[in-house]
Amino acid sequence: MPILDPLKRVQDLRRANERRAGKSDSPVGRTPPGQSLTAKFPVLTYGPIPRVDRDSWRLKVWGLVDAPQEWDYEGILALPQQTQTVDIHCVTRWSKLDTTWQGAPFTTIAALVAPRPEADHVMIHCYGGYTTNMRLSELLEADVILAHSYEGLPLEPEHGGPMRLLVPKLYLWKSAKWISGLEFMQGNRPGFWERYGYHMHGDPWTEERFG
Repeated sequence: MPILDPLKRVQDLRRANERRAGKSDSPVGRTPPGQSLTAKFPVLTYGPIPRVDRDSWRLKVWGLVDAPQEWDYEGILALPQQTQTVDIHCVTRWSKLDTTWQGAPFTTIAALVAPRPEADHVMIHCYGGYTTNMRLSELLEADVILAHSYEGLPLEPEHGGPMRLLVPKLYLWKSAKWISGLEFMQGNRPGFWERYGYHMHGDPWTEERFG
């Protein structure tokens, strides 16, 4: 059996999803309803930007898993890496096409911690106290990564460095910046913005902005 290139696999998955949704390869067809394209990468966050250096950064994984673990920055880099080019969409109505990221696939993390059968959601915890909830099934999709690099360079603190989650199919608030922990759990409970009225899911193509 041939070995599939991870980037090609992710790109093929995105194109298949776009075909199913009736979207095209044109910028208009790749832009969700209510969004405007930007060439910039706006910086939006609540409160001060956490300044976490790579030496002290840690990712703790716990909850409904058989093998809780903790990684440092170099430990994440030692895992298999994936480079992908994806479109990103912010709930504040901007979209940026063809952004390139590198990081460790979430599927690799999940395989190492072994989620229990009853685990169906994950609460993402971040430096600074931010949280957001995610369906485990969506985190296990091929294009979800723990990203440490953007456009070939280490992530700047303003964009979530040294490490952030990247979930391209959902609004960008689900791609939590400054990630510090993954809590596997049964049932769905709201994170930070969800408690303030944001949608529990966040699909940009159906404009799931608010609950």
